[in-house]
Amino acid sequence: MDIHAGIIAASLLIVVAAFFVIRAAIRVMQTARKLSFYSLRRMHNANAWKLLLFALLLFACAIWLPFYGEPMVFEIFPPSPTASLTPTITLTPTITLTPTITIEPTQTLTPSVSETPTLTLTPFLPVAIEALFEGQVTPNPDAVFTAIQFSTEFDGTNPIDPKAVFELPIQTMYGGFDYNNTIPGVQWTSLWYHDGKLICYETQPWDGGTGGIGGYTECSDPVGGWQPGQYEVQIFMGYDWKVIGRFRVFDNLSTPTATGTPILIIPETPTP
Repeated sequence: MDIHAGIIAASLLIVVAAFFVIRAAIRVMQTARKLSFYSLRRMHNANAWKLLLFALLLFACAIWLPFYGEPMVFEIFPPSPTASLTPTITLTPTITLTPTITIEPTQTLTPSVSETPTLTLTPFLPVAIEALFEGQVTPNPDAVFTAIQFSTEFDGTNPIDPKAVFELPIQTMYGGFDYNNTIPGVQWTSLWYHDGKLICYETQPWDGGTGGIGGYTECSDPVGGWQPGQYEVQIFMGYDWKVIGRFRVFDNLSTPTATGTPILIIPETPTP
């Protein structure tokens, strides 16, 4: 390969690299649209614009290299004259046989009914929460959690008088659980949802032991405040979902009471 061919090949490779950089920028922009946190979305958009600017620089380099880079290379490495080869024998092409029968492609059968996969609702970690991870993300596959018990009071070890139904107003809600086979330092996350919307979360490296009682998660300042409805708490170790707990909140749990003055009715006694 001579210098000219090498420069052309380098330009083509730079154009291909710019194409992949543009694809990466588009994917980053698409990911940013799915983020619910403004700061993370802004950071992803800034990275996407940086990638687009880098792609423009690559295109400019690909254009500059053949027109201005090649003369500079020839100034440093001047070409040396080479003897041109004179062909001695001219080959006469032979007769090309033309096929008389053309085989037409067979018909491709298209299925009339295509199966559409059904949607499986499996708990998952939002991308914005994964961006906050600080600890390890590979948990012990044998780690287990008991069912979550909910209460508005916590004595430091267990929830006090756990229930599944609560009445407003609520200050802080606790979810207590026991655990076993956990690894200290692995990132654990609890997500609080109200009617399908994320209202509260906590994520940090696991600071408990490998097993015991007294594990809990709490939520005291949910987005929008405590409202009536269905609540769900999901707990993860790393990226693995472990347990789900649910409770319901009502405006008023009191039962209606009868009002008015009771009337005594004495049945008539038949006379003999």
